[in-house]
Amino acid sequence: MIHLETKRLLLRPLTQADEANLRRTLQDEKAMYAYEGAFTDEEVKAWLTHQLARYEKWGIGLYAIVLKETGAFIGQCGLTYQPWRGGEVLEVGYLLERIYWHHGYAAEAARAFMDYAFDALGADEVSSLIHDTNEASMNVARRNGMSPVDEDVKVYKGVRMRHVRFSCIRSDFCSK
Repeated sequence: MIHLETKRLLLRPLTQADEANLRRTLQDEKAMYAYEGAFTDEEVKAWLTHQLARYEKWGIGLYAIVLKETGAFIGQCGLTYQPWRGGEVLEVGYLLERIYWHHGYAAEAARAFMDYAFDALGADEVSSLIHDTNEASMNVARRNGMSPVDEDVKVYKGVRMRHVRFSCIRSDFCSK
């Protein structure tokens, strides 16, 4: 299992012991607006189980973001394969506790995973699928050199939501 490090962050695989950490974000109504609301305890457990299964299947998934300075768990970020327009894309995704928003942590963590995707996995493209009302996530994607390339509707919890796919191609290496 990979472990990544940035100037301010440690990025490590989630473990069962992270369930309480995940609840702080996944059960925050405001943090989860792009997911149609806060998760129940059962949905948090299922989310964690799904991430652990991704590690087994692909060797990647969403990872814990930990502040080096304090050891605090502040959210999650990582690489997953996501369905898109009848195919599949490699996505870098991020979700942080609200008290850690607007400090550049999401962009820093996402950049580390994008670099890993291109350098270690040999990916040709990395995408982020972002709810069309989530300006903050779009700004993170833009800061990392990603550009909007197409749109589609995803259905989550029975709700149709327009998403924008931001992308970075290996040849551009996302204006590092």
